[in-house]
Amino acid sequence: MIRALYPGSFDPITNGHLDIIERASRLCDEVLVTVLPNTSKSPLFSIEERVAMIEEVVAPFHNVSVKMHAGLLVDFADEQNAQVIIKGLRAVSDFEYEFQMALMNRKLNQKVETMFLMTQSQNSFLSSSLVKEVARLNGCIKGLVPETVERVIRHKFRSGLTDDREG
Repeated sequence: MIRALYPGSFDPITNGHLDIIERASRLCDEVLVTVLPNTSKSPLFSIEERVAMIEEVVAPFHNVSVKMHAGLLVDFADEQNAQVIIKGLRAVSDFEYEFQMALMNRKLNQKVETMFLMTQSQNSFLSSSLVKEVARLNGCIKGLVPETVERVIRHKFRSGLTDDREG
């Protein structure tokens, strides 16, 4: 049985992330979407809000679940009996960073492999940061994130539930 982790900050989850999750769910017996804090960014959503949004949009996938984790990913892989880390690549520029991370993870835990999945071409420009910036400026994010996530983002910006840390 192949159990995989798909790690990220998912602030918010995008259709690009969802595409990788769907494809990974066809390749692996189980996919655990792992929500991680990113200390180099100021999040729009709490980890709990991100987990809730992801749980809602991955509900149709019987073999996908969601958890949060704050430590080393390879340690979490051991705890969860995961053999694979899934990483999505949008462009060549993503590869260098992700390659370094894969090598470090391999050094820390040789039992865990990294699998790279290329994004669909229509998602190659898409990032959570870009979605937040467009939404903050009241631009159209339809088709970039799942509809439920779009509503949550719009509500957060309309209701002033953000301190505008993104801009």
